[in-house]
Amino acid sequence: MCCVFCLLIFLKFGKCSSYCTYNSCFCRKVPIGIFDSGLPFLVKYGILKNSKKRGSVCQEWGTVKMKKRVFLIVLDSFGIGEMDDAKDYGDQGTNTIGSVSESAYFNVPNLRKLGLFNIEGVTGKNLEKVEAPLAAVARMREASKGKDTTIGHWEIAGMISDKPLPTYPNGFPKEVLDEFTRLTGRGVLCNRTYSGTEVIKDYGDAHVKTGDLIVYTSADSVFQIAAHEDVVPLETLYDYCKKARALLQGEHGVGRVIARPFVGTDGNYTRTSHRHDYSLLPPRTTMLDLLKAAGKDVLAVGKINDIFAGKGITDFVYTGGNAEGIERTIEYLDRDFEGICFINLVDYDMLYGHRRDVDGYAKALAYFDERLPIIMEKLRDDDVLMITADHGCDPAYTKTTDHTREHTPFLMYGKSVKPVNYGTRGTFADIAATVLDYLGVSGRVDGTSLLA
Repeated sequence: MCCVFCLLIFLKFGKCSSYCTYNSCFCRKVPIGIFDSGLPFLVKYGILKNSKKRGSVCQEWGTVKMKKRVFLIVLDSFGIGEMDDAKDYGDQGTNTIGSVSESAYFNVPNLRKLGLFNIEGVTGKNLEKVEAPLAAVARMREASKGKDTTIGHWEIAGMISDKPLPTYPNGFPKEVLDEFTRLTGRGVLCNRTYSGTEVIKDYGDAHVKTGDLIVYTSADSVFQIAAHEDVVPLETLYDYCKKARALLQGEHGVGRVIARPFVGTDGNYTRTSHRHDYSLLPPRTTMLDLLKAAGKDVLAVGKINDIFAGKGITDFVYTGGNAEGIERTIEYLDRDFEGICFINLVDYDMLYGHRRDVDGYAKALAYFDERLPIIMEKLRDDDVLMITADHGCDPAYTKTTDHTREHTPFLMYGKSVKPVNYGTRGTFADIAATVLDYLGVSGRVDGTSLLA
């Protein structure tokens, strides 16, 4: 069906090389139900020839330029094998995809069709390559010093970090905690490297009794504050995190301050979905800044807005997990915009990687793969889908419960994309350079476009 505007063009000029659908043409803003017309009749009887679904009004007239869109999905922590320097991070022998492939629940036929198993160095159980991958593929190497979410995403966005963000394996120094206590009026419990689920089990009762805040860290550059939602209201906890973020700059500029609310009673505590991250502001220009400055849309799904502290973002939506993140992505596919939709699906890392849950990780990947055809079908002619990761978190690696220093996958799919295997790339930043190149935006980022 087409709207009255498109029919008027045909009636006036007597020809039409293509037609718009109400879901993508700018005239969708009028009440389309009023203007639905008999387009199938016109096509059937040869009045409209060679009609093809487009993303804009008939290109022959040049009324509306085709809008290019990139959908960049980060499968958080989906590593594909150790990097050469993994031993320097205590991660020798790690392989997230290899570990997950051992699970009976690992089933990703659509990612396989795109070429996931064709990527250089991918190894695991029954990871058979396909003869003709649908996507361009590459193995990505992290050039930054680190293996955390912040640095990984910054590099994907075109900024290599030469120095790692500070970590605190022995807890935060007294002067930091003393100032934090002064700012919040509450004492501090724990101050150690701890598992997020174990820390509320071990310190939850003391927190409920005293009101003191549970402060802990991990191998990553994080300052985490856990508090019971009945003891510290969410907005108050968020305010404490903002104060901690302002405090932790310079020498103690951790990558993220994280609110970790929980609920429950008498030692039986569970974390809620009300987590909130407060990231360090990226110190240099990223592709997001360049896209925004060029007038493009920069849409963020999940924790992307938090990772970049809102810098370079034009619109964002938070999500409660992978399922909601996928649904919000599908909604954005139906939205008219020009630029990038940057998505983080966090459950692989938060729920399954750190908790060393191989089967849970495999099930989450299978769910994404099940929904992937819907995403691919909704892509317009000039859309490009990119799928990657920010680091590894091998759920079978039991020496630690931290992230693992691994290569990541890169898959690029679209009608305009040639299914080339690019081997191993020297930096995640090549993704940013490729996005800018495809969207026709100039500006300097680290990395080289795969389209060059």
